[in-house]
Amino acid sequence: MPTLAERLKLPKLQPISTEGMDLGTEGGASGPKVEEKKAEKTAFDVKLEKFDAAAKIKVIKEVRAFTNLGLKEAKDLVEKVPVILKQGITKEEANDVIEKIKAAGGVAVME
Repeated sequence: MPTLAERLKLPKLQPISTEGMDLGTEGGASGPKVEEKKAEKTAFDVKLEKFDAAAKIKVIKEVRAFTNLGLKEAKDLVEKVPVILKQGITKEEANDVIEKIKAAGGVAVME
């Protein structure tokens, strides 16, 4: 029984030599390895993990203070725990927000 290539009358393929050709980093293991430095993270997110039920009102007030949300929006946000409170802020700002949440009775983390 003839093969598919014979039935379709395809020419035989010739092997191609890549010796001496620069194929870049995709062409095997040749070439120096470049170590990538992990970029220092500059934008952080603050996430509310949990809060004490007795301190819920204090936590809502703190969330309103630094998010500029209305009372209902801040309450809804706090009730969706765990939730991201603030995104893309500096490390100092994030630490400040975390301390305020902790003082109000909540637990926040930086991501």
